[in-house]
Amino acid sequence: MKLGTLIGSGPGDGPVVTGFAIDHRKVAPGTIFGAFQGARFNGEDYINDAIDSGAIAIVSRPDARVEGVPRIADEEPRRAFAQLAAKFFAPFPETCAAVTGTNGKTSTVELTRQLWRMTGHHAASIGTLGVTTADDQVKTGLTTPDIVTFLSNAAGLKREGVTHLAFEASSHGLSQYRTEGLPVTAAAFTNLSRDHLDYHGTMEAYLAAKIRLFSEVVNGDGTAVVWADDPASAEVLATVGERGLRTLSVGAHGDAIRLVDRTPTQLGQTLEVEAEGKTHTIALPLIGAYQANNALVATGLVWATGGDLEATLDGLARVQPVRGRLERAVITKAGAPVYVDYAHTPDALEAAIDALRWHAKGRLITLFGAGGDRDTGKRPLMGAVASRLSDSVIVTDDNPRSEDPAKIRAAILAGADDAIEVAGRREAIAAAIESAKAEDIVLLAGKGHEQGQEIGDRILPFDDVDVARECAA
Repeated sequence: MKLGTLIGSGPGDGPVVTGFAIDHRKVAPGTIFGAFQGARFNGEDYINDAIDSGAIAIVSRPDARVEGVPRIADEEPRRAFAQLAAKFFAPFPETCAAVTGTNGKTSTVELTRQLWRMTGHHAASIGTLGVTTADDQVKTGLTTPDIVTFLSNAAGLKREGVTHLAFEASSHGLSQYRTEGLPVTAAAFTNLSRDHLDYHGTMEAYLAAKIRLFSEVVNGDGTAVVWADDPASAEVLATVGERGLRTLSVGAHGDAIRLVDRTPTQLGQTLEVEAEGKTHTIALPLIGAYQANNALVATGLVWATGGDLEATLDGLARVQPVRGRLERAVITKAGAPVYVDYAHTPDALEAAIDALRWHAKGRLITLFGAGGDRDTGKRPLMGAVASRLSDSVIVTDDNPRSEDPAKIRAAILAGADDAIEVAGRREAIAAAIESAKAEDIVLLAGKGHEQGQEIGDRILPFDDVDVARECAA
C-alpha cells in the first residue's frame, strides 16, 4: 500500500508503507512512526532517529518538529495512528466483541471464545492470557497489547480463518487508543472497583476511560451487554442509551438475562435464569458468584453476535475453568484443596474468598500480597478484606518491582494486623500448605496465571500452581 492511498493524499502517491512502529528501535525502511508522549518516555524525542532508520511518515501532535518526511498531525496522535494502522493491517475477523471492567475481563472473553467454539465458529481471544485459539496460546505480556501488536495479531487470526474474536479492553488500552480499528459489534461491561488509580488519578477518570468502549469504540449499530448489578452500570447504561445502542442487561437486575437464583454445589453451582420469557436451569461447572456473572455476560455477548440463546445457555454446562481464576492447583497430603486466583483488588479478593467460603468446612487460609509501582491506596483495603473474611491470613510478596517489598507488606498489614507476614512467596506458600488440615481450603491470590515474579528489573520464573504442587508433594 502506498502512503498516499493510506493517508488520502492521492491513490498511488508516495513510497510503499511496510509497517508501523511506536518504538524507534523497531523502525525499518517504509515504516510509519508514532511519536507519542508517554509517562516515562516522549516519542517525539526519537523522531529524527526514526527518520534515520527509514521512517517515511511521522504521526504526532501538531507542534512536534518533523523535517524531511510527511507529518500526520493530530491533537490525538494515538487515535490517528491507530486508524491508519487499522487500514494497513485489515481485514480482521468479521465478528469482534470487547469486554471492559475492573474484574472478570479475562474470564469473560475466554468463556465467550469457548461458547462460540461450541457452536462451530473458529474463535479466538486476546487479553491477559495472551492470544488464545482452540489449538494454541501465545503470550503478549499485556492485557491490551500495544496497537501495532494488537492489530497485527487480529489480522493474523483472520488469515488463519478465525471468524469470531473476543478481546479485553483495559482502561489503559482505552485511554491510549490501543483498541481502535476493529469492527466491534458487541461490547460488555462487567463491574467497576478500585484499581489503577496510580494512572487514572480518580475513580471518575477510571470509569470515563472504560466508558469510551461504548461511546466511541463499539460500532454505532452494535450491542452493549451490561452487568446490571454493579453500581457503575447506571452510568454505562446512560451512555449506551444516549448513543442509541442495542442493550442487553444481565444479572439479578437484568432485563435480557435475569439471574433468579444461584445455588453452590460441590464442584460448581446451579443457576436459574429467565430470558425471553422462559426459565432455564444451568449446571455451571465453575465455583463462585463472580464466575456466574462472567458466564452470563459471555452468554450475552454470544447472543448479541447472532448466537442462539437456548443453545448458548446449554453450553454453559460444558465450559472449562479459566487459567488462574479459582484454579484448583493441588490437594495437599492432608486433603486440603489449594486454589490459585488472580485477585489483586479489594473487590476481587472479596469475591474469591466468598466463592471458596461455602466449600470450606474448616478454615479458609488466604495468602496474598500487592504489586509494586501500582495503586498504593488499595493495599490496606485488601488487608482489611482478607482479615475480615478469612480464618487465617498470610501476607507475602507479589510483584514488588522497584519498591521495597517490606514496605508493601507493611502497608497491607496496616489493614490486617492479625495476619502472619512471610516475606518470600515460595516460603509463604509452603507455610500455608503445611498449616492446612483436611477440611481447610487454601487460597493463593494475586498472581493467578502469571509465570514470573517481577523483582527489581528482573522477572524470575514463578508460577503459583507449580510452586503449590511442589510444596504439597
